[in-house]
Amino acid sequence: MATLSDVSQNITRTENSAQVSLQFSVLLSATRKAARLARLLSVEQIRGWGLPHEAAALVIGELAANAALHGRVPGRSFRLTLSTSTDGPTTTLRIEVADTRTERVPVVRSQDEEADGIARESGYGLLLVEELADRWGTFLGPLPRKTVWAELDLPA
Repeated sequence: MATLSDVSQNITRTENSAQVSLQFSVLLSATRKAARLARLLSVEQIRGWGLPHEAAALVIGELAANAALHGRVPGRSFRLTLSTSTDGPTTTLRIEVADTRTERVPVVRSQDEEADGIARESGYGLLLVEELADRWGTFLGPLPRKTVWAELDLPA
């Protein structure tokens, strides 16, 4: 469970532009309960920033659940970071979920992928991320860390 000492929030205002950068970060245990908490904390933070949160909540829920389920290393946590950047009439919300399972990089499974002939009920969450996010991807490092990120372009 996150406490106030676990949560980091930074607000950066640049003097030479109208751009306002907001950031929120929290370290959570790699459990399903913490994945739910990541989504709930994020929704409240995004609402507090005055941005639409519906699509972001689904993306955050999926990325946090993946970190808890597939990125789990015993004794290690995952970090959720939200940040914004504004460029003209568009605000970009960047969602990053970092875990320590670098050998398991996520791959989107196609809807009709059934190599073994068995229909699967799970494993299609990244299709949701791909559909809702304007951009998404992964990067490795610094070791031992893997970060899965997604960006949503929102009206300012």
